[in-house]
Amino acid sequence: MLWVKAFHIIAVITWFAGIFYLPRLYVYHAMADDQASRERFKIMERKLYRGIMWPAMMVVIALGLWLISFNPDYYLKSGWMHAKLTLVALLVGYHLYCGKLNRQFKDDQNSHSHVWFRWFNEVPVFILIGVVILVVVRPF
Repeated sequence: MLWVKAFHIIAVITWFAGIFYLPRLYVYHAMADDQASRERFKIMERKLYRGIMWPAMMVVIALGLWLISFNPDYYLKSGWMHAKLTLVALLVGYHLYCGKLNRQFKDDQNSHSHVWFRWFNEVPVFILIGVVILVVVRPF
């Protein structure tokens, strides 16, 4: 079980690294004023989203389910776990929305400013804080 937990944490860190970095790329992409830069950002965004974030998210979910399977009676009756899984679902939604933004940038259809992306980049910080507190403190 500890090996599963260790790899789950590694996958979470990897996923969050991508979730924090991709919107930062969007900030710079939205500010780019030359075609070469925009094309470079498209490649970076695609590789980060498809090559790192998607696999990390899938590993997080798979290992998280595996961890729950070790003691489903406890985890599925715990309020903190329900709250945590709700936050994870929100993070998956954020991840998928990043994919939509990726497609908009790819098609040169972005309609958001770099300032909007700076605020958008802060959303997962609050999810991370909530998840860590729920897992460590288990307040309910």
